[in-house]
Amino acid sequence: MLSKNIRFKNFPNKSNNLSIYRSFNELKKDYFKKKIKILLSLSKNYKYNYNKRIVLKYKKFQNFKIIGMGGSILGPKAIYQFLNHKIKKNFLFIDNLQTTLNLQGKKKFINLIISKSGNTLETISNSNILITNNKKNIFITENKKNYLNTLANQMKAEVIEHNNYIGGRYSVLSEVGMLPAELMGLDEKKFKRLNYLIKNKNFTNNLIQNVASTLNLVKNKKFLSIILNYDCKSENLFSWYQQLIAESLGKKSKGILPLVSTMPKDNHSLMQFYLDGPKKSFFTFFSVSERNSSKINSKNLLKSHSYLRNQNLKKIINSQMLATKHVFSRKKIPFRSFEILKRNEQSLGEIFSFFILETILLGRALKVNPFDQPSVELIKKQTKKILLRNKSKNYF
Repeated sequence: MLSKNIRFKNFPNKSNNLSIYRSFNELKKDYFKKKIKILLSLSKNYKYNYNKRIVLKYKKFQNFKIIGMGGSILGPKAIYQFLNHKIKKNFLFIDNLQTTLNLQGKKKFINLIISKSGNTLETISNSNILITNNKKNIFITENKKNYLNTLANQMKAEVIEHNNYIGGRYSVLSEVGMLPAELMGLDEKKFKRLNYLIKNKNFTNNLIQNVASTLNLVKNKKFLSIILNYDCKSENLFSWYQQLIAESLGKKSKGILPLVSTMPKDNHSLMQFYLDGPKKSFFTFFSVSERNSSKINSKNLLKSHSYLRNQNLKKIINSQMLATKHVFSRKKIPFRSFEILKRNEQSLGEIFSFFILETILLGRALKVNPFDQPSVELIKKQTKKILLRNKSKNYF
């Protein structure tokens, strides 16, 4: 068990975890001394740059649009999908550039525009088309002169400071994720599990051994981390995880490439490659316990498939997952597994915390800075140059 909310099984290979244990203890000390400010947002003691007034002001509204890119939107998007059964409101997420945008007719939306830098090209472009002065708008951005701050001031809109020490992909439990969560009607306090987890020996021992095992796999030239996701409501969670791992660790010709596979659908497309292709991968099985599931109609069942009688879809999915684990074990393919026992804020907060701590510890062990993304900035600068050149030539 990782915690009372999550059942966890680590990779089978045993690794020396002494250096990771030391690194974790240093991380723990830095956290309590508030030296790693990014981790503060995972704690119940974190002070938001918004108050309950703004939550109460907009709580009565039913329709919200969140406009952002990458870490500025993947966190709240993961929360909305994973906990959708508890949410009675409609949230739309605008997180890419498309040639046309669906404006959703005459519905009244509250717009949340999120960008740490306030200068993200895609967010600026989508905001320009989607928001107007006569609509309710909330901006979350750094407290400095940038495009979104200037726009918000011109529109006399609400502005919430995005702390400059929290990078977008680490911001899910800060204002970026928790204000949307509160507007969804969720309890932000229940997400904040770090103080409990960091003192839980079972959690910390599993985390440390997991990181040590992962490093051992990377040293053996296995750098493809494939998520076998058996929960349709966790697709956005793993989009968030994908960015977290890839952008944090992909530096100095090092890193881990996370790929997400939708199961059991990918049994019929990618599984053959996973089983018999190049041995460059390690795997994560992810599932969520569900009480409600559609049942097989036994009356319409042919005798040839009588073994499906009285079964439901969740049991069938679980059987497929267990079968896959059995074959992986037989073929000595390395895998770990997570099973969420309850779909609630606490479980999701614990998964966020686990993956963030895992990423930071892996970054330290690989001797890369897990908090920057220098090469991505090159594309941003080059895009601006091309747009300026096109403008001067009247290209469009």
